[in-house]
Amino acid sequence: MLNTLSLVNNSLSGPIELLAHSHMSLEDLDISKNFLDSHIPVEIGASLPSLRYLNISRNSLSGSIPPSIGDMKWLQYLDLSQNYLSGGIPEKLTMGCLSLSFLTLSDNNLQGEIFSEKFSLFQLEDLNLDGNYFSGSVPKSLSNCFNLHSIDFSNNNLSGRIPSWMGNMSSLQEIIMPNNGLEGPIPINFCQLRNLLILDLSKNNISGSLPSCFSTGQIINLHLSKNKLKGSLTTQFCHISSLVTLDLSDNQLSGNIPDCINMLGELSYLILKNNNIKGEIPSQLCKLQKLSLIDLSQNHLSGHIPSCLNLTTFDELYDRDYNFMPISGIHVESFKNTLSIGEPVHFTTKNMEYSYKGKILSYMSGIDFSCNKLIGKIPLEIGHLSKIQVLNLSHNILVGQIPSTFSNLVQIESLDLSYNNLSGKIPPQLVELYFLSIFSVAYNNLSGEIPARIRQFATFDESCYQGNPLLCGKPMKSCLATSPPPMIQEDPTQGREDDGFIDMGVFYVSLIVSYIMVLITIATVLYINPYWRQAWFYYTEMCCISSYYFVVDHLSKP
Repeated sequence: MLNTLSLVNNSLSGPIELLAHSHMSLEDLDISKNFLDSHIPVEIGASLPSLRYLNISRNSLSGSIPPSIGDMKWLQYLDLSQNYLSGGIPEKLTMGCLSLSFLTLSDNNLQGEIFSEKFSLFQLEDLNLDGNYFSGSVPKSLSNCFNLHSIDFSNNNLSGRIPSWMGNMSSLQEIIMPNNGLEGPIPINFCQLRNLLILDLSKNNISGSLPSCFSTGQIINLHLSKNKLKGSLTTQFCHISSLVTLDLSDNQLSGNIPDCINMLGELSYLILKNNNIKGEIPSQLCKLQKLSLIDLSQNHLSGHIPSCLNLTTFDELYDRDYNFMPISGIHVESFKNTLSIGEPVHFTTKNMEYSYKGKILSYMSGIDFSCNKLIGKIPLEIGHLSKIQVLNLSHNILVGQIPSTFSNLVQIESLDLSYNNLSGKIPPQLVELYFLSIFSVAYNNLSGEIPARIRQFATFDESCYQGNPLLCGKPMKSCLATSPPPMIQEDPTQGREDDGFIDMGVFYVSLIVSYIMVLITIATVLYINPYWRQAWFYYTEMCCISSYYFVVDHLSKP
C-alpha cells in the first residue's frame, strides 16, 4: 500500500483529482511547488482520512479551505501557504484535527477572525498565518496551547491590545506580529518568557515605554520599529548578552545611547534611526566586534565620529570563528538557517530603504550617521572598513578633507557625504571603487578638479557635486574657465599684442597712481634742491619761448 507520495516541483498543472477510496492508507502527501489550480477537492478529508502530512503550498489554488480537512484526525502537518485561498478557517478544522502541531496558511486571501471560540488545536507548536487579511484581536483560544513555540501573524489587520496571557505561555520562542493595528503597551508579563528568541512587533501602534525586564531573557532578535514607544534608552538592554538584532527605529525614544552597550557582545545589527536620541556616539561601540550594520540617522547626536569603529559581516565573522557561535551552544549553520527564514532588517542604501534577511543579510555591512549634528573631521580609520557596502554621513557639520583612505572601501556601493562643510579636493583614488553606484558630495566647500570620468565615476551627474562652487571638471564647469590662463610669449615677428586678459579697471587705476607719484617726486626734488629748481624754471622758460616763436613762424601769414 502507498504510504508516501511526493510530487514536489514537477510542473504539475490543472485541478487536484482524487479517486474515491483509492488512497485510504496514504499518510504523507506533498504536491507543493507546482501549478495546480482550481479548488481543493471538497471531499479531500473523506478520501485521505489517514494523512499525517499534507503540503499543497506554492500552487495557484483558489476557493475556500474545505471543512472536510477536519476529518483528518491524525493530521499533524498542514501547509496551504502561497495560494489564492479565501474565506476563513473552517470551524470543523479547528475542532477535528486534534493532532495538528504545524499549521501554515501564509500568503493567501483569508479573512475574518482567526479562530472561533470552538477550538481544539491544543497540540499546536507552529502557527503561521502571515500575509492574509485576518481581523479582530489575537484569539484567546491560543492561551490553552501550552506547546506553542512560534506565532506568526504578520501583515494582517489585527487590532486591539497585545493580550497579557501570552506572557504565561512559557514555551513561546517566536512572537512575530508586525504590520498590524495592535496598540497599547507591551505587556509586563512578557518578562516571564524566558525562552523567547524573536520578538517582532514593528509597524503597529504600540505605545508606552520599553519594559525594563527584557534584560532577563535570551532574546536574539528584537524588532520594535515604527511604533509610538517613548522614554529613554536605559540600561535594560545591556544585559541581554544573546542579542544579535536590536531595531528600535522610528519611535519617539530619547536620552543617550547607554555606555554599557559594549556588553552586547553578540550584537550585529543596531538600528536606532529616527528617534530623539541625543548626546555623543559612545566609544564603547568600538568594543562590539561582531557589529555589521549600524544606523543612528535622524537623531540629535553630536560630537565626533569614533575613530575606532570596527565593522564586519556576519558571514565573515562566523566563518572565521570555526563555524561555531557561542550563543547557548548553537551551531552557526543552524543559526544561519534561522536567519534565512527570520525577520528582515530594514536599512537605507542607495537612497532607498531595503529589507534584508537571510543569506543576503549575513553579507551586509554599513554605517548610517546621517541627519545629526556630528562635528569634526571624518576619521581616517573609517577608510579601513573594507567590508562595508554603505556609508552615509550626510547632513552633519563635518569639516576637513575627504580621507584618501576611502579608496580602501573596495566593497562600497553607496557613499553619501553631502550637506557638510568638507573642504579640499575629492581624492582621485576613489575612481578605483568599482562597485560604487551612489555617490554624493553635494553642498560642501570642496574645490579643485573632479576625479576623471572613468569606471563608476562616468555615471555620476552634476547633482552629485552641486553646491560646491570651486569644483570644476566634467560634469561641472570646465576648469579652464576658472583657473588663470597660461603665460603667452610674444612673437617678435608679429607686431601685435594680446591684451585680452588685462583687467582694464586695474590698469587705469595703476596708471593714475603712477602719474601722481611722478608729479609728487618732481615737486619734492625741486623743493629740496635750489640748483635743480633754478634749472627747471630756466628749462621751462626756454621751452615756452621756443614754442612761441615756432608757432609764430609757422602759423603767421605770408
